[in-house]
Amino acid sequence: MGAARHGARRLIAAIDTPSLDEARRLAGAVGPHCGLVKLGLEAFCANGPALLDAAAGHDVFLDLKLHDIPNTVAGAVRALLPLRPAMLTVHAAGGSAMIAAAREAAEAAGAARPVLLAVTVLTSLSAGALAETGVAGGPRQQVLRLAKLALAAGADGLVCSANEISVLRDAFGADPVLVVPGIRPAGADHGDQARVATPEAAIAAGASYIVVGRPITTAADPAAAAASIAASIG
Repeated sequence: MGAARHGARRLIAAIDTPSLDEARRLAGAVGPHCGLVKLGLEAFCANGPALLDAAAGHDVFLDLKLHDIPNTVAGAVRALLPLRPAMLTVHAAGGSAMIAAAREAAEAAGAARPVLLAVTVLTSLSAGALAETGVAGGPRQQVLRLAKLALAAGADGLVCSANEISVLRDAFGADPVLVVPGIRPAGADHGDQARVATPEAAIAAGASYIVVGRPITTAADPAAAAASIAASIG
């Protein structure tokens, strides 16, 4: 039980559904088996702040990937602070001024300030997809570039794929929080994810937290699926 609870603290269960009732059901089922519940863009756009009521009693990772001019992002962060998210995301590609503005705005929450995470390269993007956007050198080089910028600007940590964990730890040490999506248990369908890893591999590489969505939320028994993954990384 102790090992499973240790693993649970590092598991983030991702919930992204337009149904408030479904979000509430899933949060209640998986909440006891994970450290945080991640509420995503689809769910928040459909329900707004009321969505966080569905996860009442659980620490919330509000994954909105804010990306706009610095003043707008700072205003968005201030607007979200009353919801008391434990974690909040911005896009590192928004630049150092935007990230610094988000961090300054978040400081208004004092000790309740959310952990500010900068999204580096989406786990759905391959080297070819990045090249289509004009980014040469592949995901690893771009992740390192954005990570350096984001951490210097005040981000507490990064969202990256498991493929980049080791190079980020080598470059920045143990301090940055590394949150790793694109996690698929062995044998699970990769879906639209291009850069994936198993829960065990991501934790062994140095992930602070792993994010698991569909393998939990679409399982016949989401609670059992979350418990199983938590035990695997305990």
